[in-house]
Amino acid sequence: MIVEPLEVGEDGALPGALLTELTELYASNREFQQLSGDFPDPDDIRPEQVAASLAEELSHPDTEVLLARSAGHVIGISVTRAHHPDPDDPDPWIGLLMVHARDHRAGFGRELAEIVEKRFRAVGRKGVKLAVLDNNPNAVAFWTTLGYEEVDRRRNHRLARDCVVMRKAL
Repeated sequence: MIVEPLEVGEDGALPGALLTELTELYASNREFQQLSGDFPDPDDIRPEQVAASLAEELSHPDTEVLLARSAGHVIGISVTRAHHPDPDDPDPWIGLLMVHARDHRAGFGRELAEIVEKRFRAVGRKGVKLAVLDNNPNAVAFWTTLGYEEVDRRRNHRLARDCVVMRKAL
Protein backbone atom coordinates (compact mmCIF):
# COMPACT_ATOMS: atom_id res chain seq x y z
CA MET A 1 0.00 0.00 0.00
CA ILE A 2 1.26 3.46 -0.93
CA VAL A 3 0.04 6.43 1.11
CA GLU A 4 0.49 10.01 -0.05
CA PRO A 5 -1.08 13.40 0.66
CA LEU A 6 -3.99 14.43 -1.54
CA GLU A 7 -2.90 17.01 -4.08
CA VAL A 8 -5.40 19.38 -5.59
CA GLY A 9 -4.90 21.61 -8.62
CA GLU A 10 -4.00 25.28 -8.40
CA ASP A 11 -7.70 26.03 -8.74
CA GLY A 12 -8.45 23.74 -5.79
CA ALA A 13 -10.06 21.12 -8.03
CA LEU A 14 -9.40 17.42 -7.99
CA PRO A 15 -8.42 15.70 -11.22
CA GLY A 16 -11.50 14.06 -12.78
CA ALA A 17 -10.22 10.47 -12.64
CA LEU A 18 -9.24 10.84 -9.00
CA LEU A 19 -12.59 12.39 -8.12
CA THR A 20 -14.32 9.44 -9.81
CA GLU A 21 -12.28 6.99 -7.71
CA LEU A 22 -12.97 8.91 -4.52
CA THR A 23 -16.68 9.02 -5.27
CA GLU A 24 -16.64 5.23 -5.76
CA LEU A 25 -14.79 4.86 -2.44
CA TYR A 26 -17.34 6.95 -0.55
CA ALA A 27 -20.31 5.28 -2.30
CA SER A 28 -18.97 1.79 -1.60
CA ASN A 29 -19.45 2.41 2.13
CA ARG A 30 -23.22 2.73 1.93
CA GLU A 31 -23.86 1.52 5.49
CA PHE A 32 -21.50 4.14 6.94
CA GLN A 33 -22.97 6.85 4.73
CA GLN A 34 -26.45 5.88 5.85
CA LEU A 35 -25.42 6.09 9.52
CA SER A 36 -23.44 9.31 9.17
CA GLY A 37 -25.90 11.42 7.21
CA ASP A 38 -22.97 13.19 5.55
CA PHE A 39 -24.62 12.90 2.13
CA PRO A 40 -28.33 13.45 1.43
CA ASP A 41 -28.79 10.11 -0.33
CA PRO A 42 -26.33 7.29 0.50
CA ASP A 43 -27.47 5.50 -2.67
CA ASP A 44 -26.62 8.46 -4.89
CA ILE A 45 -23.32 10.03 -3.86
CA ARG A 46 -22.15 12.39 -6.58
CA PRO A 47 -18.66 13.62 -7.49
CA GLU A 48 -19.57 17.25 -6.77
CA GLN A 49 -20.68 16.25 -3.25
CA VAL A 50 -17.40 14.45 -2.57
CA ALA A 51 -15.43 17.38 -3.98
CA ALA A 52 -17.37 19.82 -1.77
CA SER A 53 -16.86 17.63 1.30
CA LEU A 54 -13.11 17.41 0.73
CA ALA A 55 -12.87 21.14 -0.07
CA GLU A 56 -14.59 21.91 3.24
CA GLU A 57 -12.14 19.65 5.08
CA LEU A 58 -9.15 21.20 3.32
CA SER A 59 -10.33 24.71 4.16
CA HIS A 60 -8.93 24.13 7.65
CA PRO A 61 -5.19 24.89 7.63
CA ASP A 62 -4.24 21.99 9.92
CA THR A 63 -6.06 19.31 7.91
CA GLU A 64 -4.25 16.59 6.03
CA VAL A 65 -5.93 14.20 3.61
CA LEU A 66 -4.02 11.03 2.81
CA LEU A 67 -4.85 8.68 -0.03
CA ALA A 68 -4.01 4.98 0.18
CA ARG A 69 -3.41 3.15 -3.08
CA SER A 70 -2.85 -0.47 -3.97
CA ALA A 71 -2.33 -1.89 -7.44
CA GLY A 72 -2.74 1.63 -8.82
CA HIS A 73 -6.21 2.18 -7.34
CA VAL A 74 -7.42 4.33 -4.45
CA ILE A 75 -8.38 1.93 -1.68
CA GLY A 76 -8.64 4.29 1.27
CA ILE A 77 -8.60 7.80 2.62
CA SER A 78 -7.84 9.45 5.93
CA VAL A 79 -8.63 12.97 7.02
CA THR A 80 -6.79 14.28 10.07
CA ARG A 81 -6.57 17.53 11.96
CA ALA A 82 -3.40 18.46 13.78
CA HIS A 83 -5.44 20.47 16.31
CA HIS A 84 -8.95 20.17 17.70
CA PRO A 85 -11.08 23.33 17.75
CA ASP A 86 -10.94 23.16 21.58
CA PRO A 87 -7.61 24.84 22.46
CA ASP A 88 -7.41 22.78 25.68
CA ASP A 89 -7.29 19.52 23.69
CA PRO A 90 -3.62 18.73 22.95
CA ASP A 91 -4.26 15.77 20.65
CA PRO A 92 -4.60 15.60 16.89
CA TRP A 93 -7.78 13.98 15.56
CA ILE A 94 -8.66 11.45 12.90
CA GLY A 95 -11.80 12.83 11.30
CA LEU A 96 -12.25 10.06 8.75
CA LEU A 97 -10.59 6.79 7.88
CA MET A 98 -12.38 4.89 5.14
CA VAL A 99 -11.41 1.87 3.06
CA HIS A 100 -13.22 0.84 -0.12
CA ALA A 101 -15.85 -1.79 0.74
CA ARG A 102 -14.32 -4.30 -1.69
CA ASP A 103 -11.13 -4.13 0.39
CA HIS A 104 -12.67 -4.47 3.87
CA ARG A 105 -11.09 -7.10 6.11
CA ALA A 106 -7.87 -7.14 4.09
CA GLY A 107 -5.84 -5.22 6.70
CA PHE A 108 -5.76 -1.93 4.80
CA GLY A 109 -7.71 -0.03 7.47
CA ARG A 110 -5.32 -1.17 10.18
CA GLU A 111 -2.31 -0.32 8.02
CA LEU A 112 -3.63 3.14 7.15
CA ALA A 113 -4.41 3.86 10.82
CA GLU A 114 -0.87 2.80 11.78
CA ILE A 115 0.61 5.11 9.13
CA VAL A 116 -1.46 8.03 10.44
CA GLU A 117 -0.32 7.27 14.00
CA LYS A 118 3.31 7.00 12.90
CA ARG A 119 3.11 10.40 11.20
CA PHE A 120 1.79 12.01 14.39
CA ARG A 121 4.36 10.20 16.55
CA ALA A 122 7.17 11.47 14.26
CA VAL A 123 6.24 15.08 15.04
CA GLY A 124 6.13 14.48 18.80
CA ARG A 125 2.41 14.02 19.38
CA LYS A 126 1.58 11.96 22.48
CA GLY A 127 -1.87 10.69 21.53
CA VAL A 128 -4.55 10.77 18.87
CA LYS A 129 -8.32 10.99 19.18
CA LEU A 130 -11.31 10.27 17.01
CA ALA A 131 -15.07 10.25 17.35
CA VAL A 132 -17.07 7.22 16.28
CA LEU A 133 -20.79 7.46 15.72
CA ASP A 134 -22.56 5.89 18.67
CA ASN A 135 -24.78 3.96 16.27
CA ASN A 136 -21.78 2.30 14.57
CA PRO A 137 -20.69 -0.61 16.81
CA ASN A 138 -18.53 -2.10 14.03
CA ALA A 139 -16.39 1.04 13.97
CA VAL A 140 -16.12 1.08 17.77
CA ALA A 141 -14.96 -2.57 17.63
CA PHE A 142 -12.43 -1.80 14.86
CA TRP A 143 -10.83 1.08 16.76
CA THR A 144 -10.86 -0.86 20.03
CA THR A 145 -8.85 -3.68 18.41
CA LEU A 146 -6.29 -1.05 17.37
CA GLY A 147 -5.82 0.03 20.98
CA TYR A 148 -8.17 3.01 21.16
CA GLU A 149 -10.11 3.48 24.38
CA GLU A 150 -13.32 5.36 25.06
CA VAL A 151 -12.61 8.63 26.87
CA ASP A 152 -15.89 10.50 26.45
CA ARG A 153 -19.33 10.56 24.89
CA ARG A 154 -20.64 13.72 23.28
CA ARG A 155 -22.48 15.13 20.30
CA ASN A 156 -20.38 16.05 17.30
CA HIS A 157 -20.13 19.68 16.24
CA ARG A 158 -21.40 19.57 12.68
CA LEU A 159 -24.50 17.37 12.64
CA ALA A 160 -25.12 16.98 16.40
CA ARG A 161 -24.87 13.18 16.30
CA ASP A 162 -24.08 11.09 19.37
CA CYS A 163 -20.45 9.94 19.33
CA VAL A 164 -18.00 7.87 21.30
CA VAL A 165 -14.72 9.77 21.66
CA MET A 166 -11.75 7.40 21.62
CA ARG A 167 -8.06 8.00 22.27
CA LYS A 168 -4.85 6.09 21.77
CA ALA A 169 -1.62 7.01 23.47
CA LEU A 170 1.27 7.26 21.05
